[in-house]
Amino acid sequence: MASVKKSAKKPAKKKSAPKTDTVKQSKTPAQIPQKRVKAKSSNRAADAVDEQLARYRSMRDFHITKEPSGRTVSNKHLPEQLPFCIQKHAASHLHYDFRLGWNGVLKSWAVAKGPSYFTGDKRLAVQVEDHPMEYGGFEGIIPAGQYGGGTVMLWDQGTWEPQAGYEDVDKGLRDGSLKFVMHGTKIKGKWALIRMGGKAANERKPNWLLIKEHDGFERGEDDPCVTVEEPDSVVTGRTMEQIARNEDHVWNSKDAAQGKAWYRKGGDDEPEKKPAPLSDFKDQKKPAMGVRSFEKSLSTLPKENQPGFVAPQLALEAISPPAGEGWLHELKLDGYRMQARKDGSGVQMLTRKGLDWTHRVRAVANEVAKLAVDKVTLDGEVVVLAENGTTNFANLQTSFQNGADNVLTYFCFDLLHMDGRNIRELPLKRRKEMLSDVLNGVNEDLLRVSEHLETDGEELFRKACELHAEGIVSKKATGRYSSGRGSDWLKMKCLHEQEFVVGGFTLPSNGIEGVGALLLGYYRDGKLIYAGRTGTGFTQKTHKSIRGRLNGLVQKAMPFEQVPSDARRGVRWVKPELVVQVRFATWTADNLVRQAAFLGVREDKSAGEVVREETIVAPRPKGTDKKLREPMPSTKATAIHRVKRSVAAKQIITVEHAPVRLTHPEKILDESSGLTKQMLADYYWNIAEEMLPHIADRPLSLVRCPDGADKPCFYQKHANHALPEGVGSIDIPDKNGKIEPYITLSTAEALAGLAQMGVLEVHPWGSRNEDLEHPDRLIFDLDPDEALGWAVLAEAATEVRRRLKAIGLESFLKTTGGKGLHIVVPIAPKLDWPAAKEFAHSFVNAMERANSSLYLTKMTKAARKGKIYLDYLRNERGATSVAPFSPRARAGAPVSLPLEWSDLKLAERPVFSVAEFHEWKSRLKTDPWKAMATMRQRITNEILDGVAMQHSA
Repeated sequence: MASVKKSAKKPAKKKSAPKTDTVKQSKTPAQIPQKRVKAKSSNRAADAVDEQLARYRSMRDFHITKEPSGRTVSNKHLPEQLPFCIQKHAASHLHYDFRLGWNGVLKSWAVAKGPSYFTGDKRLAVQVEDHPMEYGGFEGIIPAGQYGGGTVMLWDQGTWEPQAGYEDVDKGLRDGSLKFVMHGTKIKGKWALIRMGGKAANERKPNWLLIKEHDGFERGEDDPCVTVEEPDSVVTGRTMEQIARNEDHVWNSKDAAQGKAWYRKGGDDEPEKKPAPLSDFKDQKKPAMGVRSFEKSLSTLPKENQPGFVAPQLALEAISPPAGEGWLHELKLDGYRMQARKDGSGVQMLTRKGLDWTHRVRAVANEVAKLAVDKVTLDGEVVVLAENGTTNFANLQTSFQNGADNVLTYFCFDLLHMDGRNIRELPLKRRKEMLSDVLNGVNEDLLRVSEHLETDGEELFRKACELHAEGIVSKKATGRYSSGRGSDWLKMKCLHEQEFVVGGFTLPSNGIEGVGALLLGYYRDGKLIYAGRTGTGFTQKTHKSIRGRLNGLVQKAMPFEQVPSDARRGVRWVKPELVVQVRFATWTADNLVRQAAFLGVREDKSAGEVVREETIVAPRPKGTDKKLREPMPSTKATAIHRVKRSVAAKQIITVEHAPVRLTHPEKILDESSGLTKQMLADYYWNIAEEMLPHIADRPLSLVRCPDGADKPCFYQKHANHALPEGVGSIDIPDKNGKIEPYITLSTAEALAGLAQMGVLEVHPWGSRNEDLEHPDRLIFDLDPDEALGWAVLAEAATEVRRRLKAIGLESFLKTTGGKGLHIVVPIAPKLDWPAAKEFAHSFVNAMERANSSLYLTKMTKAARKGKIYLDYLRNERGATSVAPFSPRARAGAPVSLPLEWSDLKLAERPVFSVAEFHEWKSRLKTDPWKAMATMRQRITNEILDGVAMQHSA
């Protein structure tokens, strides 16, 4: 059997090695020593990776000689040290590389979903080529263009051993059956790798199944998945985004033959390269100068006693970034503006109104106290960083109000006072140089400089929106710090966001203790102006907490100056005291917010100071076309707010790319029309205003075609960690009471993000999240035999409408994106699902009885020749139908589009596709379904009885 050189002794600790905490593992013989560090700085994390690479390099000397064929293998011949690692790998798609050390290499499988402790999960594991042992210690970046290009995380590692009776590993690899025991930090116990038979066995890369076997470590089907529960690096504790951002180690497989498979950024072995373009959003670190080196500069500045509070400088909102040089561009932060005031050993954290919130950000205050200056005043923003590196106000608000365990980071973007001198008189660029020095060496998890770029503002803004950032703030490099709002600071938002005053609320239709929608307003000339409403973005906790606060503010008088009559129905008016943060797509022509989503309550602002944030036109160099200075119309939001450009022809170009991050945006999803992933994302983004009312806050099933419409597609209805930003979940019990997390969404950004997953169809339930058991729309699907002409189908749809009208129900029409038509009936959510299904069944049965030569209500395909199948089965719990404006996963990527009833008079069946959106976009000027939003039709007992009688007649 095999023998192994024992080279796994713990290497001597270098003097410069960082302190780490030992990772606890199950007791195994001569385990590989492992360490884990909290990634408080990129250097500490990089040192930890160096140690791992050194360990795995030492294992390259392992050699195992094969046991002669036919001999029995015993445990005593097995090596004591068999390493394994699992690397989380974001390449063309996120997956997990499962690697077992054997015969001096890493036998490797790519597992798309990662390992699962539920024994019923059989995770597909595609066997890939053996990897060098050294690669098992790697965490960092593989450059684009090389095999596996992307980010690599050491997700887990440890040792493994074959199970009793399966000690001949070489035989197991040949026969396709490996059974082994894992001793890792996250993965433990008995596991099996079984090679699949049939077609899968003949694939270029053999397909195996990774299966958890029964033991004390297994979990139930409803238990949390280990990949979701423990997503970060086992070695450094970093997220994928932190690894990608730090780029401290690079795997360079092109130089592997020369023994230079990897190098450390900044190390002696780093190859020379050209500097990266500024538009790549890389940090621009300045060399530390030492605080004392500023003493001479400080002596020339005006003396002052350290101010107790400095009224902050504020930014005007602009429609586009300023052009030309002389501007510093920073990422816009979504948090609480605060001044940090250090006076000796005392620190205060003051809000934008001067309130002392030190107790709320104690960890940040403690870090400020460590600065090597006696007196200093900093200006910045306290935020919670999301996994993708952007800031998340909703998480920040839950930290303050609900005590959520989120790390608070204070981004400093200005220096106002230092050691008795007024720094505010210096140009901004100089202030930021001094600020970088003051913050040198701090814990960057808690305190850091808000970096800036001096580059093209428009390009930077576009990039910021692609990376899901809030937007950018552009500041004059030569500007002095001036309290109040002025044009030296300009902010551009990828999506609009501002504070509003709550003047009323509606009750939820499902009777929960919460709110249905908030009525929003802002002050103008002392009057509260109605700005629309928001009914999305609430969690179970915020529903309850906001309702509790509003109950104490209820009053009879309407606080707004004026509210449209249709918006007053069912409203409870409140004293205008509660301020909330809201994100929305744009302002409508009626000056109402569109696609608004609740983010959180603002406790740092009083209601009286909430005004509408107006936009201005940013400064441009002399000679620019004057037309560019005109304010732009308030139309649908785009990736860069419909930036007007003028080059030689001085023509207006509308940029409407979706502000979502896509891998391989040029990938073709439909060969016949040339539809790309980017085109699909742009379509979803531009159609969101029309499509969201029909899918928002409903359970959804998605048809995913990651390799295109002509390749295998599949349905996904359950939420998981791989969904794009903004896509959420709602827990729904199945018929057996088992809770399942269904996909749901409510924002344009989330909808556009579906393109990254290759989603070519969106299918909503017929009920909303707030009242799942009562549908608010019924759907009759007319599915004709292909031999029937358009005129026959159109007449059938007209008959359905006529019959519905006869019983007092209005209906709406749309194409299915295929050969059929959908007729949709909006109803008040009063009927339960069984009653709704029975009504629909009785209705179509009556049509079949009246004309059985044309209509059919059974699904039997053999009987459909020359007939129209009246499908009523969309009207039951859990059933879905394709959404209005959704593409279809068919050749040409056709669209299911709402129609006017007059469209039935067209000579041919109308067809619309995603790729030809520009040709039929003008149809959106009129909405044939406009009346549906306010229609409250009820299916009464009289209607039910009447339809039932027709059915039985």
